[in-house]
Formats: sequence, structure tokens, C-alpha cells
Amino acid sequence: MSFSNNCKPERMPGPITGNPLNGLTDRASIQVQKIFDACMKQETLTDEQIVVTNLTPSTYTAPLTFVSAKSTTDVTVNNLTIIDVPDSKCCSRVTANIVIPLSVVMLDANGTQVVGTSEITIPKDILMCLTQGSVTPSRIVAEAYVISPNGRFVTSGDDSATFAITACVTTIMKVIMDVQLLVPTYGYTYIPPCQEYSQDVCDGVFDLPLYPRECGKDNCNMN
Repeated sequence: MSFSNNCKPERMPGPITGNPLNGLTDRASIQVQKIFDACMKQETLTDEQIVVTNLTPSTYTAPLTFVSAKSTTDVTVNNLTIIDVPDSKCCSRVTANIVIPLSVVMLDANGTQVVGTSEITIPKDILMCLTQGSVTPSRIVAEAYVISPNGRFVTSGDDSATFAITACVTTIMKVIMDVQLLVPTYGYTYIPPCQEYSQDVCDGVFDLPLYPRECGKDNCNMN
């Protein structure tokens, strides 16, 4: 069993049906990351040059042909600067560089797949609402998703290759803070036992009842 296949739906995560106040008999203090502000930008970068390193295998046959690239985790925010906007209680100017790691797939002259790593840096100069006057500090984080369906070879070095790519970039900036919230709850979540995957040929046989059903007159369909 799991969250999606359980015997206690009233104690499991999921959409609420009926009266949402039904069963709210508990208040809990939870520690979470509260999002105070967030914004998203989607853009297309053309002829964006990336330098691909950590080429594997290293014994490829030049030239390399670009296949695709996509972002990985561990997006970082560098050179962050926050400047308060005059005559505004919460609005601040936020400038930063969002560094997005990439995983790049290529083919060498023999058609052998070669993979490597690179990164794209997205500059930001935006307005965000930051929390004011609190002991607990807020912080700015970023999320990003990059996919590049095509690119062209530019040049290569001893252990690297440079491509000019077209990249579809989605970046999300957030102002977050670790807080303790008091929320109404339905109590603790019920965790069902895991259901083991099995291809036992006897499963269907073992599911049969020990004795057959009684066949009464209501079960007979006689014409």
C-alpha cells in the first residue's frame, strides 16, 4: 500500500471532499519555509555560448555534434545585492547572477555519445518584497529549468568544447524564511505498510476462496 492506495483516506494527504472543517480537532506548530514573495520569468536565449568540460569518454573522436542540454540541480545565487527602494516599506531592488548547471549530450565523429557539464549565468535586476524588521532573517533563493534542443559547434580545446545554443530558460526567484506556523490539523498522517512487488505465478490461485460460492436460484440465469 501507499498514499495513493490506502485504507484510511480520511487520514491521508489529498483533496478535501465535503465540509473542510470536519475533523479539525487539533492545532500543531510546524516549522516550514514560508514564501513571502516570488516571481518567474521565461525567456529564450539564442546563440548563448557555453563551454562544456568534464567530457566523458575523454577519448572521443572530433568533431563533436551537439545533441541536447538540460539543467541539473544546485542552482546558485551569486553577487546578490539588495537595495531598498525609497518611499517603499517592503519593496527592494534585487540584483544577482543565477548560475544554472547544465548536463550536455553530444556525439563524436563515430556516433559515440559523449556527455559533459557546463553552466549558464542569468543576470537578474528585479523588484521584490522583502520582510522588514524581524529577528529571523529572510533569504533569496532561485530555481531554474533549462532545456536546449539545438546548438552548433564553435571551437574545442584540449579538454573542452564550446557550443552556441538556443536555450529555453525558466527562472523563479523566491524570498523565503524559516518560520513556525500554528495550523489546524486532522492529526498525524497514517502511514500504510509498503506493498511488495511480486510476479508470483501462484498469486491468482491463492486469491481463490477455499470453497465455492453457493449457487442458489437467484444466481441461475435460465431462459
